[in-house]
Amino acid sequence: MPRSNQQEHRSILITGCSSGIGRCVALGLQQRGYRVFATARREDSVESLRNAGLESLVLDLDDSASISAAVSEVMDRTGGALDALFNNGAFGLPGAVEDLSRDAIRAQFETNLFGWLELTNRVLPVMRRQGYGRIIQNSSILGLVVMPYRGAYNASKFALEGLTDTLRLELRGSGIHVSLIEPGPILSNFRANALIALEKHIDIEHSVHAEFYRRVLARLKKQGPAAPFTLPPEAVLEKVIRALESRQPSARYYVTVPTHVFGFLRRVLPDRLLDRLLRMAGS
Repeated sequence: MPRSNQQEHRSILITGCSSGIGRCVALGLQQRGYRVFATARREDSVESLRNAGLESLVLDLDDSASISAAVSEVMDRTGGALDALFNNGAFGLPGAVEDLSRDAIRAQFETNLFGWLELTNRVLPVMRRQGYGRIIQNSSILGLVVMPYRGAYNASKFALEGLTDTLRLELRGSGIHVSLIEPGPILSNFRANALIALEKHIDIEHSVHAEFYRRVLARLKKQGPAAPFTLPPEAVLEKVIRALESRQPSARYYVTVPTHVFGFLRRVLPDRLLDRLLRMAGS
């Protein structure tokens, strides 16, 4: 990053640090010498992060006042500077498209897209004044291809990809670089949070897809990796470091074998054949 070659002078704001990818990246970057502002939605998570030695504060992506307060606090602590933002806080809502209510898909987008947009737009003026910065968005393999019964999450990540690609074009020449991280299966609490969302937003017993949902519930409650080629969150940390420290960072960083495979297949296969493979992978 242009300001300095010394990591200890670099600051980064990270969302969704209560566990999994966010916590791993926060701790990993702190060990590398970054000044990390690790945020989470709940106070108990913030306290846990502080106990782990991180600077931490509350940031709820569903709450504009919380976003504004967190950014103001970070600016106060840094004297008005910020080198990087890693948007990571998100959740997945399983469910057939025909079972998604307006409120359900709105909840998915509030956290996974609208909150990220608002936070990004609050830090961009700071980075423009500096003449440098990095915006890193943690997307998903499901921002490249879709799988059945993941319509809300697919839609939020496809929207994120489009918004981020547009932002990258608009920031050309500003000194601000924008990158997408695209993980496949990663060890985290993602399944546990998906289970909560499913039970909250989907009327399982009255759905024509009830039998499938029962299989989903069993899978979400399963301990250990739920999919082949699952990697630890350190695999994402490695790509975040590249996006932060490369002189010319890539637009996209694939993580895990499935992302590489499906990223290639979507470019070479006809839709009908790709659909068949995705139905098998998502069943």
